[in-house]
This record gives sequence, C-alpha cells and structure tokens, in this order.
Amino acid sequence: MATINLFGASGHAKVIMDIIEAQGDEVGCLFDDNPHCSEIGGKPVYKASEVDVTGPMIVSIGSCGVRKLISGRYDVEMATAVHPKAIVSSSAKIGEGTVIMPGAIVNADVSIGKHCIINTKASVDHECHIGDFCHIAPGCTISGNVEIGEASWIGVGACVKQGIRIGKNCMVGAGAVVVKDIPDNVVAYGNPARVVKININMQNINVLSGGGNSLP
Repeated sequence: MATINLFGASGHAKVIMDIIEAQGDEVGCLFDDNPHCSEIGGKPVYKASEVDVTGPMIVSIGSCGVRKLISGRYDVEMATAVHPKAIVSSSAKIGEGTVIMPGAIVNADVSIGKHCIINTKASVDHECHIGDFCHIAPGCTISGNVEIGEASWIGVGACVKQGIRIGKNCMVGAGAVVVKDIPDNVVAYGNPARVVKININMQNINVLSGGGNSLP
C-alpha cells in the first residue's frame, strides 16, 4: 500500500481521493494555498507556501495549464491513480501523475502522457497518443489512431473521428464532433467542430511558465 499526497483541494481532488482508496492505496495529505480550506475528506490540507511539498504526489487540479505549472515547480515523486472499474489494456502506456477515472476505457496500444486526466466514462480507442497534461473530459469518445497534443482539453461528450490530429494547447468544446484536424493553440467547437479563436488561456500559461508566446 502506498501513501499518496495531492496538490489541490477541490472537487476534483475528492474524486481522486476515492480512486486512490479504491485501488488499495492511502491518501496522505493535501497541499493548497486556499486560506479557507484546512481539511477535505478527513485529510489535512497544508499551505504549499508554508511547508515542504512531498511525494509521491498527484496534482489534483483540472486545468491542464495549471497542472503543467505545478508539476514543474516541485521535484518530487509522482504517482498515478487508476480506478479498478476503469478498463485499461495491458498494452497501454500510462505516464506518471495521470489519473484514470471509473468507467473509462483505454484500449490496445494507447499511449497516455504524464499528468493527464482520463475522466469518467471517457473512451480512448486503439493506438491513440495523448500528450502530457491533457484532459479528456467525461463521456468523450476518442476513436482509433487519434493524436492529441500536449495540454489540450477535450470537452464533455466530444467525439473525435479516427485518425484525427488535435494540436497542443487546444480547447475542444463540449459536445463537439471533430472530423478534421485542429491546429495548435486554438478553441474549437460545434458539429462539425470548427476553430473559433486563439486559446488565450494557454497563451497566459505559456508566459507564466517561461515558455514565451508560442501562438502564431
């Protein structure tokens, strides 16, 4: 049995706490600088600015960009959490810090990067590549041979056609039907999905993380 700490004390953390316990491990403590939160689910919440942040740890924050910032800030061991009621192929590769939630399906030869979220009842089919820091939201259907770039968010109930490439730092809206490739650093939604604007949120994250403005 491992003891796993969390960084981030919100509703998302509550779900991850359940998964950690369901897989037979124990939640240690949580770190969060919210001054109004001292415990969650009976576990203590420590101010990250006032204590040493220790691992093994999962960054329990839904935002792709913020997970990227936090995971790069602390040089600690990272854990993974896979709910026993998720279906994960033995040939799938799961990166450190990633969480796979109940009812999710990860099929043969899928590669999922570091610090990803494969949320409740999301389906990722054969030979997909999911980049680091991605969030595949509840009820998404990702068909085979899809590539999703780093730090992209695929919204609730979105469907992605086989063989599609979605770039890095993208947001795909809830219920979108993606039938054509989507470039880097954009927001897209609709049926069929179309690009509607530059993803300003990720532009700000890039600047904060020292990556500069990577947008076109």
